[in-house]
Amino acid sequence: MQALLPLFIHDELLLINKPGGLLSVPGRGPDKQDCAIHQVQQRYPEALIVHRLDQATSGLLLLARGPTAQRRLSLAFAERRVHKRYEALLQGHLETQASEWQTVDLPLLTDWPNRPRQMIDHDNGKPSQTRYRLLGFEGPNSRVLLEPLTGRTHQLRVHMLALGHPIVGDTLYSGPQDRPPAAEVPSLRMCLHARSLQLPEWGLNIDCPPEF
Repeated sequence: MQALLPLFIHDELLLINKPGGLLSVPGRGPDKQDCAIHQVQQRYPEALIVHRLDQATSGLLLLARGPTAQRRLSLAFAERRVHKRYEALLQGHLETQASEWQTVDLPLLTDWPNRPRQMIDHDNGKPSQTRYRLLGFEGPNSRVLLEPLTGRTHQLRVHMLALGHPIVGDTLYSGPQDRPPAAEVPSLRMCLHARSLQLPEWGLNIDCPPEF
């Protein structure tokens, strides 16, 4: 297990660029113990998790340095004082104007028979909103910025699927017939990346472009 080096170091927090395919926290079983928090703790044993990224999602992950900082940062997330944006490649061409922000407002609920999948449920789902903006087209795909206004599980993935444009490489929410050939996306990884994070109270404003 190698150590992940922070992009940003502060007395109360650390910021890392989590690779796609790496768990944020350990899972069940001995084969799922290699994760972002354990790698960081090799060098910063006081590091504690504040929020998570899906295993397949890459990008900026914020860690607290000690329980007091963890409480403060967790409260900042709960009160939506942390501003995050993601970048993604979507299958197909979005029918929208570049540079104009649009909003998906669809309630989400766990699809219990098929968990961890989530689904849209207008009767019982929790309110969920995502802003998105088209950056341009790349071959058969659309490159977009995504801004979650709420923080539901798999929110960005399900909302993009609801638009008819699942995220490239998302094996959970698109079938094999929907995935692009290797020539178009060589890594076949899920093309979702936590690109920017702003936390004004800590003077934090970091931009970390994706590698896809």
